[in-house]
Amino acid sequence: MPGRSHVEHLPDGTARRTGVWLATSASAATDSTPAQLEALAGVGIDWARP
Repeated sequence: MPGRSHVEHLPDGTARRTGVWLATSASAATDSTPAQLEALAGVGIDWARP
């Protein structure tokens, strides 16, 4: 999993701070709906798996 400072540079030239998003999402996992956790688990986020 990328660290908090990780930035994804997209083909269209924009950048997304995915590391910050993942860190924030992980700390708020208890507030996530089952559908949100399922979607995260589907893309390989280990902490979202039941």
